[in-house]
Amino acid sequence: MATTIDQRIRLEAESSQLVDDDGFAPEVTVVMPCLNEAETLAICIQEAMAAFQDSGIAGEVVIADNGSTDGSQAIAVALGARVVAVSNKGYGNALMGGIEAARGRFVLMGDSDASYNFGHVPRFVDKLREGYDLVMGNRFQGGIEPGAMPWKHRWIGNPVLSGIGRLFFRCPAGDFHCGLRGFSKAAYDKMELSTPGMEFASEMVIKSTLNGLKITEMPTVLRRDGRSRPPHLQSWRDGWRHLRFMLLFCPRWLFVIPGATLACLGLTLMMVLVTSGTYWMGTIGLSVNTMLVGGAMVLVGYQILLAGTFARALGTILGLHPHSPFLDRWQKRLAMEYGVIAGGILTVLGILLLAKATWVWENSGFGRLSSEISVRQVIPAVIMIGVGVQTVFGSFFLSMLSYVRRK
Repeated sequence: MATTIDQRIRLEAESSQLVDDDGFAPEVTVVMPCLNEAETLAICIQEAMAAFQDSGIAGEVVIADNGSTDGSQAIAVALGARVVAVSNKGYGNALMGGIEAARGRFVLMGDSDASYNFGHVPRFVDKLREGYDLVMGNRFQGGIEPGAMPWKHRWIGNPVLSGIGRLFFRCPAGDFHCGLRGFSKAAYDKMELSTPGMEFASEMVIKSTLNGLKITEMPTVLRRDGRSRPPHLQSWRDGWRHLRFMLLFCPRWLFVIPGATLACLGLTLMMVLVTSGTYWMGTIGLSVNTMLVGGAMVLVGYQILLAGTFARALGTILGLHPHSPFLDRWQKRLAMEYGVIAGGILTVLGILLLAKATWVWENSGFGRLSSEISVRQVIPAVIMIGVGVQTVFGSFFLSMLSYVRRK
């Protein structure tokens, strides 16, 4: 029976390797982003090709060219590499273009400035064959040659950002920004990467962790790059882009922890003043103004917490965050009505407390209220109303997001 078009498409999609016109089916594709790398490109391609030959790996080299004007394309073709033109500028864009064109079941990516030893490719392939989804190079374990990495990157930038990444996402990688790494094409499809710049490196590690992919590390050496010009990397700009991306993908640390800390500190301060009226620290008396500060901390902290809740829910809907069984369970138990009721009760209590303060004010002939009344009734009432109203409308908004999620 003749194979239908739909069947052919399905068979091609299920195939782990693509065959070129000569019948060559590579198991491994090495992808190198390139922008005017004529000085070092040949070294990288030759190392990768020699690694294929020495280890018996069926491999290909793909040069993801981002608009070179120095003849890099001709060098690549002459050495047997395949050149893929990527018009959208940026490190991430170049790699995404090259990876999409890769025919191998496994993909290794590495910079084309001769700073990485592509002779290590077989080590990464061995780990991928064992079943790992992402194999990260670790330059701190393998060794950094003198002058290969600026001191601010070696002792500040990389350790700090990698430490933040491990803290935020519980990722096992010790070198978030190593440019030499390998992964399976199937794992890459699950990552759904999209960042155009240098933060692409962090996005790959973070999304692999969030998707529960199997990650391991491989020691690798960082050499001095062979270029006579400065690198494309811009330390502060690209470092900030990495940190920004980590924060955006971790609402817990961007919103929840700061918001909860601020709200708890403000609430503690308010409780102390509500019970004491005026709290004396030696000769310093804390009263109305301090209560206002505590109330503002509660309101702002609670707003940040709500923003974190919305961000987490929206991120899950958009596929930026995986589903959390804990949050899903509580969302089912605490329907929108519970939030509306809780917010309504808090609002009513605040109104009653404010009415009581108004009654005291009326009895005093609408004159000046004492600081005790302001601290113990007026300011807490206003804060309760503010938090209650936000809870009511926030519950409705979360309910709207849940409808979108179900749809």
